[in-house]
Amino acid sequence: MYNELPASELRGVEEALQHDPELATACADLLLAQRTLDGLRREPRQATTDAILQYSRTFMAAS
Repeated sequence: MYNELPASELRGVEEALQHDPELATACADLLLAQRTLDGLRREPRQATTDAILQYSRTFMAAS
């Protein structure tokens, strides 16, 4: 998934994927999920940040 295997082990994994359709399907699903998750936004929308800050101001004003 993340190219972490040493070259000596990579060939064995590749062979297993070629000979085991269930393993190959699971690997393909994981790769798709990885690509999907990598493309997701990693920060809140500005409207969300503004709403949190506005809400926190209600506590500061009450003090």
